[in-house]
Amino acid sequence: MSADRTDSSKGAPNPYRLLPSVDEALRIEGVQALAAEARHDLVASFVQTMLESWRGEIKRGELDAKGLEERLANGALVQAVERLLHEERGRGVVRAINATGVVLHTGLGRSPVHPEVAEAMRRAAESYCVLEVDRFSGQRNQRDDRLSELMRRLVGGEAGIAVNNNAGAAFLTMNTFAAGREAIVSRGELVEIGGSFRVPDVMARANVRLVEVGSTNRTRIADYERAMGPESGLLMKVHTSNFRVVGFTEEVDPADMARLGREHGVTTAWDLGSGLIETEDMVPLPENLDETDVRTAVASGIDVVTFSGDKLLGAPQAGLIVGENAAIAALRKNPIYRALRLDKVTLAGLEATLELVLAGRGDEIPARAMMHRGVSELTPLAHDLARSLTALAGVTAAVEPSRAQPGSGSAPTAFLESVAVRVEHERYSAEALGLALRAVDPPVFGRIQDDAVWLDVRTVSNSDAAGIAQAFAALA
Repeated sequence: MSADRTDSSKGAPNPYRLLPSVDEALRIEGVQALAAEARHDLVASFVQTMLESWRGEIKRGELDAKGLEERLANGALVQAVERLLHEERGRGVVRAINATGVVLHTGLGRSPVHPEVAEAMRRAAESYCVLEVDRFSGQRNQRDDRLSELMRRLVGGEAGIAVNNNAGAAFLTMNTFAAGREAIVSRGELVEIGGSFRVPDVMARANVRLVEVGSTNRTRIADYERAMGPESGLLMKVHTSNFRVVGFTEEVDPADMARLGREHGVTTAWDLGSGLIETEDMVPLPENLDETDVRTAVASGIDVVTFSGDKLLGAPQAGLIVGENAAIAALRKNPIYRALRLDKVTLAGLEATLELVLAGRGDEIPARAMMHRGVSELTPLAHDLARSLTALAGVTAAVEPSRAQPGSGSAPTAFLESVAVRVEHERYSAEALGLALRAVDPPVFGRIQDDAVWLDVRTVSNSDAAGIAQAFAALA
């Protein structure tokens, strides 16, 4: 027997010998009960994981025979396996409560869709649906013909299509019009979006040669014109989603870019990013968002405008593309479009969202409704939540002014005056309390600030507030 598995000098019990085998552990009454509820092989794998973890502690001298005996007697193995099962069930896409104050929170699925949109998506998912056939003529059609018509009515342009997200829309645009050729972009617009995806890298994958013009802070139409040549396939403008360059700046007027493209027979495209859409009957979002409305972009004469469906529009995740008939037709013909196109469920959600906006109900969309909420509306909710939490043992809660954000690359310099509940718990540090709240069902996400958990109520509904109170009660 190796030296690290025995202690003959002291005659102490060998902790390795006290470790049960997996089969022995599976016969423990509590473990058997867990195996009866969950898959036997899953429970067995978690048992093995814990035994290996304890074996490592023994090897490092962190666990002796007495400590191991106490763990086994106190049911620590059963508790550990139960915790792993709880974490297993809670992984993946599950409902969550967003109390961060970030309206379009990428980590939390951005904003919820409107209830009628969710219902339209449910109906499409649970049954057959009309997708690529005209129900009245019986002829095959394009799956997003209806979406194209709705986009035309809402933002202008001649036609539209949709793909899985705006990065996909930009990639498809680059590949369609500039594959094997050049795309000219302002040096100040070579952005990096979430997940370290950079415009130059996307262009390279699209088989496009990047031509940078201008400087970081100033680019003029003359810079584009000088760079144009027989290999120019695309003039592209990119919205600086995640940052702003301020001060001594200048950027090209999109109408001038559209005119230059027409003069030289080169396609023009504008990657708008967030995709603000507002009609005359909608309450405008705060001016400090500093976002270009999609209708304004289309009216500039740019051939192709791309934007996100799941940001300021508040629809399911998608990349929307609107523009001239010829440009949209070219995008459809690209084989890559088939790899990026949307499924029936997302299409149903997009159609329902656009129909809400066209019906004058755009301000009902959750993302917009949350951004419109005033401090006077939020304050009573915050006080009610603080009172319910303070009633729990060990919890201290106080209402504080807060600053929320649109989020997801939309208006990075914009803040929304808000209200939050500052919470402390006598049994938890701020970090431990945040972790504990994320472990309950549904998980509660707040933000850690000034050694406390802050629950910003801008992104909290009345039902969410009840869920937060239940989460704190569960911690007891």
